[in-house]
Amino acid sequence: MPKDAPQLGCAQAPILKERGQHEVFCGLTSIVWLHRKMQDAFFLVVGSRTCAHLLQSAAGVMIFAEPRFATAILEETDLAGMADVHEELDRNVSQLLSRRPDIKRLFLVGSCPSEVIKLDLATVAEKLSEKYFPNVNVINFSGSGIETTFTQGEDACLEAVIRSLPSSEKTQLAVLGALPDIVQDQMMRLLEQLGLKNVFVLPQVKFDDDVSIGKNTQFICVQPFLGASYEEMVRRGAKPISANFPFGAEGTTKWLWAISERFGISKAKFDTVVAAPKLRAEQAVAAVADGLRGKSVFFFPDSQLEIPLARFLSAECGMELTEVGSPFIHKSLVHADLEDLPAPTQISEGQDVDKQLDRVFDYNPDLTVCGLGLANPLESKGLSTKWAIELVFSPIHFYEQAADLASLFARPLKRAELLKVGP
Repeated sequence: MPKDAPQLGCAQAPILKERGQHEVFCGLTSIVWLHRKMQDAFFLVVGSRTCAHLLQSAAGVMIFAEPRFATAILEETDLAGMADVHEELDRNVSQLLSRRPDIKRLFLVGSCPSEVIKLDLATVAEKLSEKYFPNVNVINFSGSGIETTFTQGEDACLEAVIRSLPSSEKTQLAVLGALPDIVQDQMMRLLEQLGLKNVFVLPQVKFDDDVSIGKNTQFICVQPFLGASYEEMVRRGAKPISANFPFGAEGTTKWLWAISERFGISKAKFDTVVAAPKLRAEQAVAAVADGLRGKSVFFFPDSQLEIPLARFLSAECGMELTEVGSPFIHKSLVHADLEDLPAPTQISEGQDVDKQLDRVFDYNPDLTVCGLGLANPLESKGLSTKWAIELVFSPIHFYEQAADLASLFARPLKRAELLKVGP
């Protein structure tokens, strides 16, 4: 391409910075999926009764269940300094560990900044780790809605885990990000078929798993909201692999090829491994994309999945992008997907709800992807919506889920069409 050729894509495009009123779930919500992935872990949220109600409602925990998360509730006496909150927490942890000897990792999750709860959880975690060593590893991270948004809870958790991992000179591949078990199994099979060895996933299932990091560790993210974890891996000396995220046939192929190139896997072998699943995914997506092609979509900032999902909808489903908003944009993570977005697309970072509502009504898109708090009001105004939260909780990565991912966007449009009242 000549040097004076126009820049394609949105990698160098100006980003509209929004700093105003916002509406997102707090990072505590990520515990709902993290506690399922980490089988010997327990998440103890240090927070208010409101935080306890949020977790119970979000997870749908029945009274009979014994989940691997709970809330150490801060009472008014704790916040007012009338009780020794350190002693209270120490007693709660002692009772918990005596009751649940299977716990190997205990996460102390702050629901508010330390200035609010009057408790330095990082120091508490360090002291408790020393107290219960070597049986229990105590780690702290913040899930505060003041400091984190919806998916950043996983990022904060993973960053804390990475910080505590031992060093290693082993040549290996680390995949960062929690996936549903069936999707992770599919991913691991593909990587094994490509001939890759010494592959591990963070978060690891058990604390005793052989996981370490060093200068010979290559890593790639499977979720685009892991900015802090990415930076911590780099700080530990690991080498990042940049690629599109594995959404759809094209995204998955580019993600796998980036890994293959790094590890010197031949193009011939790569094509042999991916040919059949790639073709199935392309055919399955094409069957669904008929209902999406030519339709317009607007993304409110919510989960940080927005940019790679917009790439998938534009490149593989033929949708027209109006605005793609994301709470935070970590360019090192989403650079490849930004490059593949059509140049006129408006990219925005952060949130100012009132301004974005004005813009969405001006665009009048066929589909609006947004949080739960906006969906019903927008539907009442005649806009078809897709809940962003469903895209986090549904299996959407890699070849076998490509058509399911497209269907998540096609269903609201089909529903709207069926609900239309004829003349």
